Amino acid sequence: MYNILVVDDDEEIVKAIEIYLSKEGYHIFKAYNGRQALEVINKEEIHLVLLDIMMPELDGISVANIIRKDKAIPIIMLSAKSEDYDKIAGLNNGADDYITKPFNPLELIARVNSQIRRYTSLGSIAKNGEEGIYRTGQLEINDITKQVQVEGKEVKLTPTEYNILKFLTKNKGVVYSIEQIYENVWEEESYGAENIIAVHIRHIREKIEINPREPKYLKVIWGVGYKIENLEN
Repeated sequence: MYNILVVDDDEEIVKAIEIYLSKEGYHIFKAYNGRQALEVINKEEIHLVLLDIMMPELDGISVANIIRKDKAIPIIMLSAKSEDYDKIAGLNNGADDYITKPFNPLELIARVNSQIRRYTSLGSIAKNGEEGIYRTGQLEINDITKQVQVEGKEVKLTPTEYNILKFLTKNKGVVYSIEQIYENVWEEESYGAENIIAVHIRHIREKIEINPREPKYLKVIWGVGYKIENLEN
């Protein structure tokens, strides 16, 4: 059973989410402010956090930053604000995805299931018959140990960043649109994924490129999409 921490100062929202996700077989931990959330994370094994942005004592952005210092737990931001600025702010501070309140319960469940699948895949081994090693130049992804190395140094990625990079590296040299990346990594239909993909791509570049402004590995093809350069030729 996977443990999900729901953090929101609105007790009715927490209760509703608990009902939806409990029916899906998840075990729910609850917190009503940022400090309570960190206490739960430090005591329990949490597999995903649903985190409201606007909260008393410690807001969701601050909590996400603290979590990201030493944990790769998927974070889905909850926000009543639908403006792009708020979505990007959440992604820039460690969130893997976001949901705007009020949300459709089916969308909530789909996004939670998607993040759990990607997170738990980091603990699985490569399938029989698969090498599980993807390389281009001095970038190497070991899908058996779930480690990424660039120029001989290990790079720490979030589960979402890892899965995007693995997908593109596994298919190096091929250009994928934002919609194709989202649908292959999230395993669901793409809808308004531009901000999500763009922010994750920027974070990956900052971690794997010596000079993110002149990327060697992760290239943008303007008006088309992104690719990992094939440096094996």
